[in-house]
Amino acid sequence: MKVALVGATGLVGTRMLQVLEERNFPVDELIPVASEKSVGRKVSFRGREWTVVSADEAIAAKPSLALFSAGGETSHQLAPRFAEAGCRVVDNSSYWRMDPGKKLVVPEINGDVLGPDDYIIANPNCSTIQMVLPLAPVHKELGIKRIVVSTYQSVTGTGYKAINQMNTERDGGKWGEYPAVYPYPIDQNILPHIDSFLENGYTKEEMKMVNETRKILRDESIAVTATTVRVPVQGGHSESVNVETVKPFTVEQIRSLMASEPGVVVQDDPSANVYPMPLYAWGKDEVFVGRIRRDFTVVNAFNFWCVSDNIRKGAATNAVQIAQLLLRNGLL
Repeated sequence: MKVALVGATGLVGTRMLQVLEERNFPVDELIPVASEKSVGRKVSFRGREWTVVSADEAIAAKPSLALFSAGGETSHQLAPRFAEAGCRVVDNSSYWRMDPGKKLVVPEINGDVLGPDDYIIANPNCSTIQMVLPLAPVHKELGIKRIVVSTYQSVTGTGYKAINQMNTERDGGKWGEYPAVYPYPIDQNILPHIDSFLENGYTKEEMKMVNETRKILRDESIAVTATTVRVPVQGGHSESVNVETVKPFTVEQIRSLMASEPGVVVQDDPSANVYPMPLYAWGKDEVFVGRIRRDFTVVNAFNFWCVSDNIRKGAATNAVQIAQLLLRNGLL
């Protein structure tokens, strides 16, 4: 099997290689793709070096699968070309997510939507994935009316340049004298600003969570409002989530429903200081949930805290899981 990886030298692309290897995905030939300036570089996979090639060379090689992690415009331009060559594309950008003709997939929740005609498949936003995974069984059992979410998102979501900015600042770098991807310092700071602002006052990141949640859970009636925030953390994304359900519940029922979802780990014993933290989610595929408690101000509502490594389950791992699902379903 020939597998192309578009964006092979980036943070998510590097992690995709790692996850493909960990999960023993059947790659007979790896075709790493990157920008023109990276063509000719080498990437390591399964103990050997593979040469980065151009997109044109990759398409000519007719891969069976292409994993994309190279930004929306690249996906817009290249994903259809790979698909026209008979290649299944799993795209990690936001470009195709809300296209009504494209599936937006978290395999544990809605993997059943994939069919033989799906050649471009969208990987959801990292923040959306970690929120909907524990909520899927709750919605199925109790129905969800409304979600209010505030995120605390790692600099890893912006890539290597953001990590370098934070580390430079921690080492005493003076603002304005080093390359910065954020409009302000991030170390010792918090930015209520992820992606660009829209006319409605929300950011694109916030509206992604609104729209993608409804599409993945297959319910346009769910009211979602979000505030997304960048924090000086490298381990993963954290979220504070308030949920109003249709049916009444017990807190223990919520814990049990969340624990029943594959890929969700409940860490919820405040008396022993047990709760999820990004420092300990780093490098793991699970979504960790805790601080599950009733919201006494609203009938049928509860709060919870969830943490996940945004580069793994939020991006690389979910994409590879989609590829594994395609393989199991005989679509590769």
